[in-house]
Amino acid sequence: MDVSQYLEIFIDETKEHLQTLSDQLMILEQEPENMDTINEIFRAAHSLKGMAGTMGYKRMQRLTHDMENVFQEVRSGNMTVKSELVDVLFRGLDALESYLANILETADEGTEDNDEIINTLNSIADAATGKSSESPSDNAAPAAQEGSVPEGGAKYGSIHITDFEKNTFEKAKAQNQNIFGVTVYLQESCILKAARAFLVFKALEELGEVIKAVPDVQDIEDEKFDMDFSLVYFTKESLEKVKAAVENVSEVKEAIVGPFEVILDAPEAEAKPEPEPVKEEPKEAEKPKPAAQPAAAKAAAKPAEAAQPAAAKKSTAKPAVGRTVRVDIEKLDVLMNLVSELIIAKNGLVSINSTEEDTKSDAAFNEQIEYLESVTTSLHESVMKVRMVPIENVVNRFPRMIRDLSKKLNKKMELHMTGEETELDRTVIDEIGDPLQHLLRNSADHGLEDNDERIALGKEEVGNIYLDAYQDGNNVNIEVRDDGAGINVDKVRNKAIEKGTITAEQAENMTDKEIIDLLFRPSFSTAEKITDVSGRGVGLDVVKTKIEGLGGNIECKSVMGEGSSFIIRLPLTLAIIQALMVELGTEKYAIPLGSIETIEDVLVTDIKYVQTKEVINLRGTVIPLIRLDQILDIEASGNETESLTVVIVKKSNKLAGLVVDNLIGQQEIVIKSIGSYINCSKMIGGATILGDGEIALILEVNALV
Repeated sequence: MDVSQYLEIFIDETKEHLQTLSDQLMILEQEPENMDTINEIFRAAHSLKGMAGTMGYKRMQRLTHDMENVFQEVRSGNMTVKSELVDVLFRGLDALESYLANILETADEGTEDNDEIINTLNSIADAATGKSSESPSDNAAPAAQEGSVPEGGAKYGSIHITDFEKNTFEKAKAQNQNIFGVTVYLQESCILKAARAFLVFKALEELGEVIKAVPDVQDIEDEKFDMDFSLVYFTKESLEKVKAAVENVSEVKEAIVGPFEVILDAPEAEAKPEPEPVKEEPKEAEKPKPAAQPAAAKAAAKPAEAAQPAAAKKSTAKPAVGRTVRVDIEKLDVLMNLVSELIIAKNGLVSINSTEEDTKSDAAFNEQIEYLESVTTSLHESVMKVRMVPIENVVNRFPRMIRDLSKKLNKKMELHMTGEETELDRTVIDEIGDPLQHLLRNSADHGLEDNDERIALGKEEVGNIYLDAYQDGNNVNIEVRDDGAGINVDKVRNKAIEKGTITAEQAENMTDKEIIDLLFRPSFSTAEKITDVSGRGVGLDVVKTKIEGLGGNIECKSVMGEGSSFIIRLPLTLAIIQALMVELGTEKYAIPLGSIETIEDVLVTDIKYVQTKEVINLRGTVIPLIRLDQILDIEASGNETESLTVVIVKKSNKLAGLVVDNLIGQQEIVIKSIGSYINCSKMIGGATILGDGEIALILEVNALV
């Protein structure tokens, strides 16, 4: 069977499971006895194993299977979670992420077996099993316990139950859960039996928990069973609902479900099945050996051996993975409703066009235009909500990164995050991860002092890094700050002079803020030595370039001895914005409204010169003037006037005055990328199409100021 059509779904779900593993391992390191976390890790590893097996990624499946085995021992109480175990699990997680990276590039997981990690995991699991076997309680022979599957599942009429599983039965009864035996018969024509079994397990896991499987889970994964298998299942749902869930899986011939009873201290007794769901007796087969060990709580699947040749012929080309957004169905309902309103408005305009009475037609036309405007505005807002994604999708990988940096740098540090639910346009979300990673690494390496130094300064030994996101009007602000040493302005100044970035004379006239801004220059670093964390001069300049490319800006604030703060301001969306339309000669341009501080009429006689550059003094602030017609090579209008129209724009804490000929007014515009059609200057951020069909270029304020 060709599974390539499922590759995109596999990649998306694998990313989610890997993130879940990372998040839960971080919690587990702090709370090693948290059973909810342990169960969540087990489920994520198990689901990942099943998906990898189904897709034919053997190495990925093998690694997740061994991780799952370790957690089965933890769940069973045979071993406890220690820091050494968490470390090797994180290494396993890194290996899984490496497999996924290879799959994204070539649709193949690669050739790295990661035997060292697998052997370590197996030795940990074996040690736990050996230890439990030596305990006094386990040396005593347990009483034979059996349970019965429902009538019709005679092939597995009795199932051996262990002491550990008996305890789970008692807990389930205490929680008023139903305990069912389920026997599943697959159609004789079914090719991928293991894949169908995986789908059955997945359907059941949505309603409850699979406790035991016969044959055992590994045999089902390896397709070492005929066309049927039995399960012991806990759920609060009804028998009918469980049966329907199983039979909804394609290629399932029949599901027999009934109450499951445990009979204790009766090694020779065959339990009598409950007479509820009596079905036609399927074909009899040779009875297999019953499973005598605890089975994993969930099961996964991998392709049949017959399908292996097809799976082996994987494409070496990079898979076409689309950028997707998961959308709440209610948002889609709103969109659908608005589109229907749009059709009604269109029909109204068509109807008016065919009306002969001019007076009535004009009034109705104006009314329909207002209605159409209202609908399109609502449609725009709804589409924007659909495109919005919580910033949590980006920042949830950072706690793990800070943990690794803490070990690598030998500094105690903790990451505090707020505002993860703040939403940004998907386009921005895709690009913001790397800049934030640079800033956090910068805080960890440059910002925070060493442990001993912090204690000597009277600070807490554990350094704090903060990542805060919040909405501010039409912008989203993301702040990365720390309680470290702050930026040593003198050190930056001396380094800049040493590298030739500035001269000693320039340095004397520069403010502390201007000195700090030098950190955003390309290839500028104050690190004394190059490490794999910092010192290569690739960091803050990359951050600035990326942020400004997204239409945002970044500023840095620092107090010596108290810490530093980097504030990123980003637009909520890059698709539709409010802009001020202006004229320069015969051409029209758009200036994003979010960058505009004010609009002023400035007398020509008020223009002064500082170092041959034009400036104005606006309420005590000296602001440089930018003649757009000269920069953009536009033919001047030739009309000499006593005053100039100046649009004051702001980038971070810098102001500039853009000289324009005329103001047209505020307008909502759709940004269109110019792409590679023309050799576009950085001063042009895109284009838009006006109502009369004209093209207006959008000015990039970050490049102008």
